[in-house]
Amino acid sequence: MIISADNLKKTMTGYHHYKSCIEACLRCAAICSHCASSCTQEEDIKMMARCIQLDMECAAICYATAQLLSMGSSQAKEMAMICAQICDDCSAECGKHSNEHCRECADVCHNCANQCRNIEHTGIHVND
Repeated sequence: MIISADNLKKTMTGYHHYKSCIEACLRCAAICSHCASSCTQEEDIKMMARCIQLDMECAAICYATAQLLSMGSSQAKEMAMICAQICDDCSAECGKHSNEHCRECADVCHNCANQCRNIEHTGIHVND
């Protein structure tokens, strides 16, 4: 793939252009990791298994999405849409639980999903 000067400039400005989403993804990843760890301390850990799994998946996709957005990846929008879906799933699962760490996680995941969906309207396309 040959990248024109205009596209290279767009790629290099990825971090600044996506900054709010990157920050939301990094916060979400940290809170999801905290939630997963906290869930392992609950009395009925089997009841928390789906929550823990989704927390770990969400943290992984959020970290990966933040990295690709920071680089101005040509797949930034696609990655952000996948991230939004996983954040929605994690938020829904955490929302089923009454403990504080799950409630916080549900809220942070919801915010991250919205930030990721906003990427769709940013106008940066490396392959233009």
